[in-house]
Amino acid sequence: MPGAHRKKSPGKKSPAEKPPAEPSPAENQKPSGRHRKPGRLTLTWRTTGGVIVGAAVLGTAAATAQASVLPFGSVPTQVTAADLDGAKGGGERGGTSSSKDKVKGGPKKESRATPKDGGGRDGGKGEDGERSGNERPESGDSEKPAEDTRPTAERAIELARSQVGIKEDGNGETKFNKWYTESSRAKETVARDGGSVGGYEAAAWCDMFISWIGDQLGFTDQIGSDAWTIAHAKWFRDQGRWGTEPKPGAIVFYSWRGGKSLDDIVHIGIVTKKINDSTIEAVEGNTDKAVRVRERPTRSIVGYGYPEYRS
Repeated sequence: MPGAHRKKSPGKKSPAEKPPAEPSPAENQKPSGRHRKPGRLTLTWRTTGGVIVGAAVLGTAAATAQASVLPFGSVPTQVTAADLDGAKGGGERGGTSSSKDKVKGGPKKESRATPKDGGGRDGGKGEDGERSGNERPESGDSEKPAEDTRPTAERAIELARSQVGIKEDGNGETKFNKWYTESSRAKETVARDGGSVGGYEAAAWCDMFISWIGDQLGFTDQIGSDAWTIAHAKWFRDQGRWGTEPKPGAIVFYSWRGGKSLDDIVHIGIVTKKINDSTIEAVEGNTDKAVRVRERPTRSIVGYGYPEYRS
């Protein structure tokens, strides 16, 4: 039916469909975290004549123990007997400690305790490879973010324009019909709408064209995949990516009769640019039996779906 693409079940037509008015004689669309538990701090106590080092040492030890469990900042230093002796600040030798001569095995080397990062160094990375907030990077590690592989809106428009001029064959079929028929999505939409997968071979294909663009870009999760424009529009709405601003790369949904309900939608395209407040330009499939660039009045537009492109 010229000028429209409402729900057209492959091999089965919904009784709710009514042929919309043709937009113009030139157009011929077919119908259609938590903190880690602090470890026990082991202290080696130095005694002098059986008397434990004074309260100043205890205060220092407590403060050090507290610092060892702070979730941020530098890695804490394990307290040793030599450290406690140095904190005494007085005594027979004016604060100079000889504990290192009394500790078995000679002087202790300073050791550092490295806090775990919620799964270890390898397990502390997020889904995109970024480090967790409390992981301590290895020397020389790069902190570059994961590469954003999403396409830009310009890339989507370029792909759409590259298809301009492709027409239906003598049976009313295109490569977009063939692609959709062979996709796993076809079985899903047949289960939803009825009919048969084979029915898509010569069905209205404006939505199949937009779905093909998403597939070719590896961007189906943002552009969507469907053969029924109303269901496709509702998918954008349900994801919170629906509006009335004609952004380049947005998916545009039309109603030739001027209705603004999603159930009035009969056709679909991809916006290439906003010409002025009352006109847009878009690339559309299944218009005059081909892929073409069209200028459309905003009064014929129900709304737009917004893929989240790379900036």
